[in-house]
Amino acid sequence: MLVLHHFPGTAAMTPHMLLRHIGVPFRLEPIDRMNDGHKQPEYLKLNPSGRIPVLIDGDMVLFETAAICLHLADTHPEAKLAPPVGTRERAELYKWLMFLTNSPQPDLIAFWYTDRFTTDHGETALAACRAAAEKRCMDWFRILDRQLADGRPYLLGAELTLVDYYLFMLSRWGRSFTPGQCPRDLPHLGPFLHRMMRNPVVIATCEAEGLPQPWV
Repeated sequence: MLVLHHFPGTAAMTPHMLLRHIGVPFRLEPIDRMNDGHKQPEYLKLNPSGRIPVLIDGDMVLFETAAICLHLADTHPEAKLAPPVGTRERAELYKWLMFLTNSPQPDLIAFWYTDRFTTDHGETALAACRAAAEKRCMDWFRILDRQLADGRPYLLGAELTLVDYYLFMLSRWGRSFTPGQCPRDLPHLGPFLHRMMRNPVVIATCEAEGLPQPWV
């Protein structure tokens, strides 16, 4: 059975959604992040960076969310979470997945964990860093918004793929931005997020993780 080491609302959320989408048996292994469970020697043996999540698939240990997502898509092609390897559509998926992990995700981390990105922990400095991270994030989300501007229901087009679940997770992390200037407020990304919130997989995942409303 697949085992996902997770903590609610973290980067484990996308693999959690993919597992529910695929419909295979899996077990959630909670990590007590609030008490530094991800920094304990036992967990560091699985992921030396101490980050969440980790996926156990037989005798294989995988960390890094994007790697886990691609592995799940490739080992369960019937779930159609990614286009076939070697196609133009698959290249588009790689492009947007790397964009999500390399552009909005680091700046979202900077928004939530501002003290890691400055040696000046004074209130003014932290507020300035947080505001700058929020601005960068919204610049990235506007690029994603433009990708949806042609009326396509999902990031790659007509079909739901793993990058849509990933985008939902990251958009959720932006729910505390300046009111009226959140991912959900963008003209095309907003309807996409409402569409995703009607997805039974998203609903089941958010409820299983005990995430409070609003989800995005």
